[in-house]
Amino acid sequence: MACGSLQSSLGEVWMSRIMHGGGEGSLDRLLPSVSSGLSARKRTTSQCKSEPPLLRTSKRTIYTAGRPPWYNEHGTQSKDAFVIGLCGGSASGKTTVARKIIEALDVPWVVLLSMDSFYKVLSPEQQVLAASNDYNFDHPDAFDFDLLTHTLRKLKQGKSVKIPVYDFTTHGRQKEWKTVYGASVIIFEGIMSFADKQLLQLLDMKIFVDTDSDIRLVRRLRRDITERGRDIEGVIKQYNKFVKPAFEQYIEPTMRLADIVVPRGGGNMVAIDLIVQHVHSQLEERELSVRAALASAHQAQPLPQTLSVLESTPQVRGMHTIIRNKETSRDEFIFYSKRLMRLLIERALSFLPSQVRVVQTPQGEDYEGKAFHGKRITGVSILRAGETMEPALRAVCKDVRIGKILIQTNQDTGEPELHYLRLPKDIGEDHVILMDCTVSTGAAAMMAVRVLLDHDVQEDKILLVSLLMAEMGVHSVAYAFPQVKIITTAVDKKVNDLFHIIPGIGNFGDRYFGTDAPPDWSDEEMDEPSC
Repeated sequence: MACGSLQSSLGEVWMSRIMHGGGEGSLDRLLPSVSSGLSARKRTTSQCKSEPPLLRTSKRTIYTAGRPPWYNEHGTQSKDAFVIGLCGGSASGKTTVARKIIEALDVPWVVLLSMDSFYKVLSPEQQVLAASNDYNFDHPDAFDFDLLTHTLRKLKQGKSVKIPVYDFTTHGRQKEWKTVYGASVIIFEGIMSFADKQLLQLLDMKIFVDTDSDIRLVRRLRRDITERGRDIEGVIKQYNKFVKPAFEQYIEPTMRLADIVVPRGGGNMVAIDLIVQHVHSQLEERELSVRAALASAHQAQPLPQTLSVLESTPQVRGMHTIIRNKETSRDEFIFYSKRLMRLLIERALSFLPSQVRVVQTPQGEDYEGKAFHGKRITGVSILRAGETMEPALRAVCKDVRIGKILIQTNQDTGEPELHYLRLPKDIGEDHVILMDCTVSTGAAAMMAVRVLLDHDVQEDKILLVSLLMAEMGVHSVAYAFPQVKIITTAVDKKVNDLFHIIPGIGNFGDRYFGTDAPPDWSDEEMDEPSC
């Protein structure tokens, strides 16, 4: 798959029911499910004070609020995502309750995980039974609990996961799986949500949706006929033979395990409000302040051995003199920045693993040289300024794959927030060159590294390259991620109270693109502020 293809929505596992989904690898990856019509409630993430953080297009409504740090100054996830388990009989309204909770929470970073995605792959004999409505989909043995538990545990730990897509018309899994990443809250729903001991241990709140059996039968008839192409005789046969007995034997007894029982399903707003209040209180306890911790840590420490600074030759120092000069024109700023970027990228490539390779010259003689020893090289730019380094990487790495991460500083909290990412497929197998033009406190760079680690990139395969860094940023990244190689053209000693590098270079993105910096800009701000 090309590196420019789009990744799937963060918002939910089967995307089509709440929002339009995309293929694996896209900006939709960070677009949560949104619904209008309910009054805004208290947020646990940042938002604009005057306008809701929404972007409306012809096809969807998108939250523009970013994901605040989910890790501490050590780079590790301090608390797992909050997992809500929703159980109940078939067609009891579990999905409706889940959607109502999402709407009332008004928190963008919510994942809806459906147990329906984890039906086992049927054998040819089982396929025949399913086609004649003689296969029991309502028995615990119908579900792949090993894959489900593994997936939910990784998602709770903040990792990127792949979710199978089950096709109810063919009774099989589709070839392409959905990629889901970045949850503050996970809502896991299914008829057997409470049937496995390991699953129960992952649930922070257990909710049972209790709906009258006649209502559930009517809903199931409507759903299976209109959405799944079944005939009425087959639906009733399956209900009487499998669904009703399974509810009485496996599902209804688990009601006693629930923390909350919701009668009448999605229409019970009193119960949903109580659930939402509890989740909000849990999220508030999990809020972190990373930048403040970074500003007070690792001071007066020697620079780490993982740092490599380009030799300060007269040429390099001369280019720094030009781009640091506030009187330098935009054309000259761009020209000399590009020269430095090319030198920086070439320097970074020297830290990639290599192996001996013997080739034959045109004169028929052997030459013992070197070749890259790895699967692939991928570049990932931290938008906006990091994107300016992509041409230098493309110029020296033929066919390099490129990913992008957008991180912005929240103007109210001062914390970095993740807004968007587009990463190539199977990036976990690659050596990754992470590009940002300036690093002051290291907060944005740390978030970007954490994203890569969550996508299974090995820490020792990440190279952070930056034109200019502050000592604070170097220490922050090296302390949190001691195996990440850091390469820069210069390191300045100070960061002021506004997190500007001193003496610094100014706002690189605004000087490069010719835009005006806001009065309270930070060296790690991207594009426009998040409000």
